[in-house]
Amino acid sequence: MQDIQEVQEWVATVPATEFETNGSNAVLVNGKQIAIYYFADTQEWYATDNECPHQKQQALSRGIIGSEGDEPKVACPFHKKSFSLKTGQCLSGEDYKVNTYPVKVEDGVVYLGI
Repeated sequence: MQDIQEVQEWVATVPATEFETNGSNAVLVNGKQIAIYYFADTQEWYATDNECPHQKQQALSRGIIGSEGDEPKVACPFHKKSFSLKTGQCLSGEDYKVNTYPVKVEDGVVYLGI
């Protein structure tokens, strides 16, 4: 995840109530699709590019979220490539990576750091 101090701008996206328990949504920020993930059990939020680098499909927001050990992850719904939600690194052994973005919630609104 990007260091909060590297954030140049916080962009308001959607109300936090739009997220199901342990769910995700895609948002459009500056013409780019970003996937936002919410882990209700730990009250943690993560964000990555929505595009899976394996087949260039805008699908990670529809992926399966969970964890591998202590590492929160998302698995692409098409080919099951898994990515760390902290670092963006592929956990399936391939050399793929997705960008990650800091997330914060203020006054019930989800913000992305870009």
